[in-house]
Amino acid sequence: MEIRVLRYFLTVAREESITKAAEVLHITQPTLSRQLAQMEDELGIKLLERGTRRISLTNEGILLRRRAEEIVSLVDKTEAELNEQEEIIDGIITIGCGESLAVQKLPELIKSFSEKYPLVTYDIYTATADLVKEQMDKGLVDIGLLLEPVNVENYEYIRLNIKECDVVLMRPDDPLAGKEYITAKDLADRPVILPSRSSVKNEIASWFGDFYNDLNVLFTSNLATNGAIMVSNGLGYALAVEGAVSLWDKEKIVTRPLYPEISVGSVIAWKRSQPFGPATTRFIEHMRKSFSGSLE
Repeated sequence: MEIRVLRYFLTVAREESITKAAEVLHITQPTLSRQLAQMEDELGIKLLERGTRRISLTNEGILLRRRAEEIVSLVDKTEAELNEQEEIIDGIITIGCGESLAVQKLPELIKSFSEKYPLVTYDIYTATADLVKEQMDKGLVDIGLLLEPVNVENYEYIRLNIKECDVVLMRPDDPLAGKEYITAKDLADRPVILPSRSSVKNEIASWFGDFYNDLNVLFTSNLATNGAIMVSNGLGYALAVEGAVSLWDKEKIVTRPLYPEISVGSVIAWKRSQPFGPATTRFIEHMRKSFSGSLE
């Protein structure tokens, strides 16, 4: 399978048409059709359903599209890193992060680095720590700002001096909004929205104790923002870290701390022994100096 043909396949999947894809790729329609047919023959599977009006993907085609996007993205990133010049540092640094207070460290870090290397740009990938780590392992994310608990056995990392607490999201007119803090018993008979990360759910299960098995879990959500939309529409109470809510409209969503408290920390991490381009290498050096004394 050639990278060039994978790009052809992705273009056809996006355009849903051989004719349109050929125009985008600046090749003839017969050439494109022949290349795709050869790829299907090589793989021994059918990738495309050729309808009268549009082309759709088979189940195998959907899987290949997902993997091809990752492969092409990694190839593009590698080529860009190889083309970076040591004398003039440019390129893209990909940073993965979730919704947490620790994200507030990034603007200052990036601003001071950009003063030295103004040609460097940044791609912010927002997801849970588990998904960020998955992208880091694939080489698609350079640096991850990870909310604990998280396994960093195969990473170099800096533990940030930031702690934040879990809170409950609710509407301002909710009866529980009048309480100073929320206990497990308060939520025992109410619809709740839990984080989808298994490690986080385990901590929450311990906090709920005997009430956990009887919880009415209406949703799980990988990021708090979508959970908050459900809360604002009266569909339940969401548990999230306090850093995820700082910019939300307080007239629509309010928070109350848990009692007993659940607090979490954050680390900024990168793959151990992984070769990086000059821009990312310099950025890691910059982080080490900026957080001097915090490296573990």
